[in-house]
Amino acid sequence: MAHLVESMAYAHKAGANDEAYQTPWHGLGVPVSNDLSPRQMLEKAGLDWTVDRYPQFIEIDGDKVQTGRDVLVRSSDKKIMTHISEGWEPVQNTEAFDFFNEFVLEGNMEMNTAGSLKEGRMVWAMAKVKEDFSLFKGNDRVEGYLLFSNPHEYGKCVDIRFTATRVVCNNTLTLALNQNSDMMVRLNHCRKFDPDMVKQTLGIASDRLSTYKEAAEFLAKKKFKMDDLIAYYNDVFPSQGKKEKEDAVKAMARPARTAFEILESQPGADLGRGTWWQAFNSVTYAVDHLVGHGQDTRLTSAWYGPNRQKKIVALEKAVEYAEAA
Repeated sequence: MAHLVESMAYAHKAGANDEAYQTPWHGLGVPVSNDLSPRQMLEKAGLDWTVDRYPQFIEIDGDKVQTGRDVLVRSSDKKIMTHISEGWEPVQNTEAFDFFNEFVLEGNMEMNTAGSLKEGRMVWAMAKVKEDFSLFKGNDRVEGYLLFSNPHEYGKCVDIRFTATRVVCNNTLTLALNQNSDMMVRLNHCRKFDPDMVKQTLGIASDRLSTYKEAAEFLAKKKFKMDDLIAYYNDVFPSQGKKEKEDAVKAMARPARTAFEILESQPGADLGRGTWWQAFNSVTYAVDHLVGHGQDTRLTSAWYGPNRQKKIVALEKAVEYAEAA
């Protein structure tokens, strides 16, 4: 099976034992210095190419006739990325990376990972925000990130969002307690990209993790009961069809069983053992590292696909069960 990740670079601090500077959870890409500028990260990630608009033609009785649509072509290899309409405005990779410039220069962020998925049709850049929080006397750290996703594919939107990572296991976490409160901006390609408008809409500030921190601290204090834990996994991963089995665990959907089975063995399981924080993180670890066909498909699903939705549901349900505990 071909990799969905076409190219990638990730920040690595030479000689560091800190988990934050080790190979990313998806295990892909090449290491680079953690002090690169956005433009330097773009080049190291193999993203120093443009996309250009060309008219599309068809041949009719030996004559070339314009179709009224255009194609988007990558400059590096003349690959056709997508078919686009007249009003479609491409966002160049340089525009996406330049978005981070002032934050990096001011010391508020540092470039973390960047790369392309699906033969360049999805380009991303992620910067580490200089804000985090810790649980259990500093032993369980959660770090904040800003993820900029730039699609070169018709029908896809530019997507800029806050996300987070639990350092001890490199789980990507959601910062939403429901779909409507997610910290993201989506922009279609009907007008030019306006970075100032995005920054104002996002309201980039040091308190972006505060709501999530409150939820994490709450989950870390609440203990689960086994019956509730099994019900929780079934809520997050509903079983397809009815399975009448005496063993409640065997009756679970396969992803639910996977999360249940790694509850005590996942990295960081000793931090908050028996709490809803442990239960929630067993779900995030399962979907990031175990469920699916490969590391790069998990990356795609965790950020853009169904696994992202699973994490939103997992957090919401964990809070619900913890409130009832």
